[in-house]
Formats: sequence, C-alpha cells, structure tokens
Amino acid sequence: MAKAKANDWAPKVLALLKGGNAPAAIAQIKVAPSVKDLKQLGDAVAAAGLVGRWRDVDAAIEDNIAALSAPRLHRSP
Repeated sequence: MAKAKANDWAPKVLALLKGGNAPAAIAQIKVAPSVKDLKQLGDAVAAAGLVGRWRDVDAAIEDNIAALSAPRLHRSP
C-alpha cells in the first residue's frame, strides 16, 4: 500500500466526512501523521461548515492534536 503525501491527508479525511463515513474518518484521525495535518483538517472542516455536525469527530480532532502536541512521558528503549 502506497503512503499518501502528508498534504493529501486532510482532504481525503474531509472527503470521508462529506461522504457520511464518520467512523472511518475518526479512525484516520487517530493515526494522523502530524499536528499540522490535524490542524489543516480542523480548518477544512470549519470551512466546509461541518463543525458540530459530528461531535465525536470534533472531539477526536481536538484530542489527537493535544496528544501529538504533548511531550512524550516515556520513550521505549
């Protein structure tokens, strides 16, 4: 399976949301490549007027931005 470019990630997840597949979008949000990509997705969702339509999607975006932004407490050896 080919890896998507980082800048293609947000539009693809937005397409999942527009298609009504929120569970698949949440699964992608949980494995987001970077905070930058999550912020791009958040901006795209806001621009499309979809903020608040799926509370679990909004929460997943916020939670994963926080998780990826936080310093790691433990590094595996």
